[in-house]
Amino acid sequence: MRPLIAVPIGDPAGIGPEIVIRALADRNTTESARCVIVGSRKVMEKALTYPGMPQLVIHTLKDPREGDYAPGTIEIVDIDNMDMDAFVPGQVSGMCGRAAYEYIAEAIALANEGIVQAVATTPINKESLKAGNVNFIGHTEIFSALTGTHDPLTLFEVRNLRVFFLTRHVSLRKACDMVTKDRIVDYVIRCTEALRKLGITEGTMAIAGLNPHSGEHGLFGDEEVKEVFPAVAELQERGYKVAGPIGADSVFAQALNGKYNSVLSLYHDQGHIATKTLDFERTISITAGMPILRTSVDHGTAFDIAGQGIASPVSMTEAIRLAVKYAPAFSSEKTKGCSCTAEEAAEKADA
Repeated sequence: MRPLIAVPIGDPAGIGPEIVIRALADRNTTESARCVIVGSRKVMEKALTYPGMPQLVIHTLKDPREGDYAPGTIEIVDIDNMDMDAFVPGQVSGMCGRAAYEYIAEAIALANEGIVQAVATTPINKESLKAGNVNFIGHTEIFSALTGTHDPLTLFEVRNLRVFFLTRHVSLRKACDMVTKDRIVDYVIRCTEALRKLGITEGTMAIAGLNPHSGEHGLFGDEEVKEVFPAVAELQERGYKVAGPIGADSVFAQALNGKYNSVLSLYHDQGHIATKTLDFERTISITAGMPILRTSVDHGTAFDIAGQGIASPVSMTEAIRLAVKYAPAFSSEKTKGCSCTAEEAAEKADA
């Protein structure tokens, strides 16, 4: 049977509703997955009126397992939390930020309960979350709190390239300070386990260098000498297949060509540039190390084009495709999330 994937619509003022509709209009999507949409029916009805949008029929569900998931339909768990008279596409809005959070929380609850096998998320806006008094900076932090997972891993996948991130949304100065032996050892162990969970058991993980040419043995930067080399040595002694540090100007190309099964990027932009330059639309984010599976588009809300009906659905269809690809690894195990209801999740957001 096709896996059941929850797809929250993201920030209603962004392009999330549009790319969801276009993804569901793609027969390849409906033939491979049963996608239950989590969001406002009114917002989806509005999005269907945007120029050039495919005309799908909306069915409201109480239990996602009861949907037909036929081509040409939108099966939705309706969360009626939008004042459509005040709704304006393409603008930062506390109402929309709060609504987006509630859609995500409900989708996570469905996954925690084992009703859906994965969650494929759409864009949210950090300013809107803040305006809506949601005390999380982004998806990863929300999933961490609502699944009871400490420090989830971010994994990008595009073509044959997989990239983990040692640091994410911190300044470059702080990211350099966070490149420590203990942190690298911890991350490689957890990244290796995350790959195993996804069915990837062969190959070597590469550690990207932080400085140009990995510091040339301390000639310009000593982080590799003091932290990265010792971490790699300890991991190899413990039996982990890991190599590095390897210059960031070559390691991603080597991994793409199959020399390594993945790369540990030491800071945010290092890995983002490598993957998004390769194929921006098909770079998909996987939040790993959790009891549930989450894939995501890796672009923003695109307020500048929201409501025009021109947003590309490629990243959304790719996120669903990867959810389908990896869902069997999660459907065989009972989830261990915190099983928060939407109401309980809202209390966490306010805390």
